[in-house]
Amino acid sequence: MSFDLTALSDAVAKHGRVARVVVAEVAGSVPREVGAAMLVWDGGQSGSIGGGRLEFEAAKTAFTHTGLSRHALGPDMGQCCGGRVTLLTEHFDAASLPPLSDTVIARGDGAMPLAVHRLLDRTRAQGIAPEPQLIQGWMVEPITAPRKPIWIWGAGHVGAALANTLAPLPDMDVTVADTAPDRFSFPLADQVTKLPAADLPRLAAHAPEEARHIIVTYSHEIDLQLCHALLAHEFAFAGLIGSDTKWARFRKRLAGLGHTDAQIARICCPIGQKSLGKHPQAIAIGVAAQLVETLKKRDGETWQTRSLG
Repeated sequence: MSFDLTALSDAVAKHGRVARVVVAEVAGSVPREVGAAMLVWDGGQSGSIGGGRLEFEAAKTAFTHTGLSRHALGPDMGQCCGGRVTLLTEHFDAASLPPLSDTVIARGDGAMPLAVHRLLDRTRAQGIAPEPQLIQGWMVEPITAPRKPIWIWGAGHVGAALANTLAPLPDMDVTVADTAPDRFSFPLADQVTKLPAADLPRLAAHAPEEARHIIVTYSHEIDLQLCHALLAHEFAFAGLIGSDTKWARFRKRLAGLGHTDAQIARICCPIGQKSLGKHPQAIAIGVAAQLVETLKKRDGETWQTRSLG
């Protein structure tokens, strides 16, 4: 888990003053892990610290106090988990948001403890994000890295199901492209970007080089031309829906277009998990799992730290 500064910034831009409640420490059986957080504003909220009475009370009192609060889930909340949870509640507005350039945030009352100093020094030296944790009253959290662009080519039943499965994930920025506005007939989550373009292969050349692509259009010819366009461009991942037979034909045609075997092998086909079935949502679940796995393979990052005393 990490501090999703982008989501917080978006919430502040829309709602003004926003409270953030994060699980700072746990003991025993609890519904969520350290770092799980929710945002609360006047008339709404997003995220979750585990639901139930704990979340209800935390949301209800989010603007009446700040700082640490400790809760015994059984005696205090009547929840069957029976563990103990420490929450940190903070208030943010446009003037108090941490800079987007920060990658680790540490804050607490009084002077920063030596243990926190040492943790931040190791973070800078090793370039590895720390786990979210409470150290002597100071909360340390890594800030979510910039969202990875996910481009879904095709707004049909599979593309829409996949987009709506991926959209809630904090580290993905989902775009769905198709050939005309009327192709977007299935509902898409608010955070999904819709991109109609008559010439999808031409559009592919303008996608970010770090994008991950999933090709699920209504046309095999468009699928092929998208593969051709991406192989002439840079990308982090490309997956194509289809059968082994379809991919064998595509490999032959892509080779005829001048691509080497090594280049063609960068495209993953078939995508997803066949064992889950052919229902659009089942396909979406399998492909989403595959994409999440690719996101775990991240390049080393240089971590900056910030303390809010």
